[in-house]
Amino acid sequence: MIRIISQLPDEKAEKISDFADFVLKRYEEQLLTSGIQQLVADSGAFDFWDKEEDIYTVSDLKEVYNG
Repeated sequence: MIRIISQLPDEKAEKISDFADFVLKRYEEQLLTSGIQQLVADSGAFDFWDKEEDIYTVSDLKEVYNG
């Protein structure tokens, strides 16, 4: 790949480099987001939601939409 890119004019090689930087940053952002989500899931910080009682039930509905 380096051999092929080195044969291109500088302008085209720079565009490829910019695109590769963009793809790498997107990948790093996805890794970071995934890591943060895993930390939150493992932390148990939101476990209190599991213990919260249901305030409303289906019988509280005035109208039911099936659509």
